[in-house]
Amino acid sequence: MSRVSDAPAASRETLGAEPDGADARGAISLRRITKRYGDERVVDAVSLEIRPGEFFSLLGPSGSGKTTTLMMIAGFADLEEGQILIDGTDIAAEPPQRRGFGMVFQNYAIFPHLNVFENVAFPLRARRVTGLEIERRVRDALALVRLERFGERFARQLSGGQQQRVAIARAIVFQPKVVLMDEPLGALDKNLRYEMQVEIKDIQRRLGMTVVYVTHDQEEAMNMSDRIGIMNHGRVDQVGPPTQIYERPVSTFIARFLGEANLLSGELREVCDGVATIALPGGVTLRAVAPKPLAAGTPVSLFVRPERIALAETAGPPASALNRAAGRIRRMSFLGNILRYVVDVSGAEITVDVQNAGSRRLAEGDAVALAWAVADSLALEG
Repeated sequence: MSRVSDAPAASRETLGAEPDGADARGAISLRRITKRYGDERVVDAVSLEIRPGEFFSLLGPSGSGKTTTLMMIAGFADLEEGQILIDGTDIAAEPPQRRGFGMVFQNYAIFPHLNVFENVAFPLRARRVTGLEIERRVRDALALVRLERFGERFARQLSGGQQQRVAIARAIVFQPKVVLMDEPLGALDKNLRYEMQVEIKDIQRRLGMTVVYVTHDQEEAMNMSDRIGIMNHGRVDQVGPPTQIYERPVSTFIARFLGEANLLSGELREVCDGVATIALPGGVTLRAVAPKPLAAGTPVSLFVRPERIALAETAGPPASALNRAAGRIRRMSFLGNILRYVVDVSGAEITVDVQNAGSRRLAEGDAVALAWAVADSLALEG
């Protein structure tokens, strides 16, 4: 399947001179927004600043409050406390249809009685756009999602990926300043999901839209987002670019949730020049960056990603910038491009990911030596 960059060029200008009814940029400010269901705060005083033209993802496990937050921005869930500002204007009292947002849902929400052209034209007709302008905008929107020849087809004649493209075209045809997406790729298979990720990101960049994207898929969020907000129990635990959150999580929850992670429980012995010395229960001592002040005796977890660890059959020379440990392979998993080893180090299990580049595969029971940079480890409380 060709990528959207191969399609006829389309831009913000081709879809219209400006968003219907506004020329604002699409900055979103959430100020301590709160939503309760009974005694439970499903969204608990969430504050976020989303920049104009930014692709911002809300990522978290089921029940973390991410979809409810999106529905509050859209106006489909009532705001009980706080403010929602678009380019400095509080829209909390506005009904959904007057907020001017594009929406894309997981279930596509394609009207089965309308063909593709009329599905995409629907928001324009609702805004009383004239016939020739409708023709131009729908044509340009369908070209952007590579469905120029599908205008006369109905939903039953489309694949899942094509239906999702129709939903995207309908969301952008009136050139909104903000597009909200609620797990729009959840029903697609893995390969098609990746292709759609690339296409959605290309469209967002080309049109300069602000996108707020809800997903529980970590790879999807890291692949598409300028920044990610990690939600847990109704609150935002960390906000930052994907690389920052992946490499420098602020908690053990985020370390576990976003990608594979080693979290080795131990006791903090000391902190010197921002580097913590940690004693593991089996007697192994390791070091890690201490992102905040910690007292000696504090229970901590040493965090390190599996791909940061080098695995060898013999130990190398001592090095002050490295952690080193000896152990035995407990098990090996073949994951295609990656060989995943679990190594027993004095009772602690350390996962190591090695590129499958044709090197000799080690077997269960083999003695090995591990080494990784102290700078790649963090000392996290708990």
